[in-house]
Amino acid sequence: MKDASPDRVFIFDTTLRDGEQSPGFHLDSNSKLRIARQLEKLGVDVIEAGFPISSPGDFEACRRIAREIRGATVTALARAVREDIDAVWGAIKEAEDPQIHIVLSVSDVHINRKLGMTRDEVLKRGAEAVAYARSLCENVQYSPEDAGRADPDYLVETVETMIAAGANVINIPDTTGYCLPYEFGELVRRVINEARGSERALFSVHCHNDLGLAVANTLAALSAGARRVECTINGIGERAGNTSLEEVVMLLRVRQAKLGLECGVNTTEITRTSRLVSELTGTPVQPNKAVVGANAFAHASGIHQDGVLKDRLNYEIMKPEDVGLSDSKIVLTARSGRHAFHHRLNRLGITLVDAPADAAWQRFLQLADTKKEVTDEDLRKIAAMSETTNGHEGNGHPPVTDQLHDHNHVADTLRHLIFG
Repeated sequence: MKDASPDRVFIFDTTLRDGEQSPGFHLDSNSKLRIARQLEKLGVDVIEAGFPISSPGDFEACRRIAREIRGATVTALARAVREDIDAVWGAIKEAEDPQIHIVLSVSDVHINRKLGMTRDEVLKRGAEAVAYARSLCENVQYSPEDAGRADPDYLVETVETMIAAGANVINIPDTTGYCLPYEFGELVRRVINEARGSERALFSVHCHNDLGLAVANTLAALSAGARRVECTINGIGERAGNTSLEEVVMLLRVRQAKLGLECGVNTTEITRTSRLVSELTGTPVQPNKAVVGANAFAHASGIHQDGVLKDRLNYEIMKPEDVGLSDSKIVLTARSGRHAFHHRLNRLGITLVDAPADAAWQRFLQLADTKKEVTDEDLRKIAAMSETTNGHEGNGHPPVTDQLHDHNHVADTLRHLIFG
């Protein structure tokens, strides 16, 4: 496990474990290995390869990842029982830097209604599991499940008990996405400040997005002293998903001067990684998704387009190149202005001036009112029509625009001229 410096945030990717638990998702061994290779290129610090006890296929996927991946810690999940821990160790022991990850409930809701145990029994089971795991592996992470709804005093007791038993990473999960940012930040701060032995452990957080607060809660935890973040590509995961890796990473990059924190992710691989995960899970990314959505660097409003074309800093707080895209996207719609219209024409190698330019602009507006987006092919046809019309004026035939008497006739005529 890498040593933590005060301003270094470690990125723990759980796309292959918690992300794959999303309803309807399934990744076979080959798909998991492809994603793990891309995560290695992305530069994450930890890859959680899966839950080996769950199936022979997942055990084998974890083992293949552990054997091949270098430069990142490889971990896998175990419940606090020996069979699970043995399965994890059997799957990941050939990793360059293996870690055993143990999870056991800490909230009274889980202890009483899921486990049917007492608090003391849970502490005993957890400590025994950590000690056994530590006898196998130098790096052991303990996650007190549902910490966000736990009694803070009992959570502190749990953390110091597990550190004493040998855990050198403590992960504080907001398992149900219940916490408010200030609550979660205070909880993490209290655990770090009050748990005896906390200086011997790296503190991590794992936030879910049930109320849309996963990234906000993660940021609050980082401000409180946590230095590892569990997250997934595209924010996939149980129910409403997990903390989005790309959002946290770009938050740290864009606001580095304010936050004073940094991570080691190669951000130019973000888009490629997002698209691979989307392809292999069969789950498209919503267009308005931060950082990796199709609209994240797209501009359709004329005011915004004009501002971006003059200087991208007017409306973009990060560069598309920083996340692996070639450029911003100017989307031509009925809301676009002349600046964007001529910019796109120029990108196509088309320059119109005077009457042809005016004719083309009018045709563009008429067509834009009839469809969601005017494409490059549409622009080529509009430009050709405008030049041809202007060149034949005075031959006894009125320009095409003079023949269009109302909006409906405009739409019908342009559709016929452009699409046939």
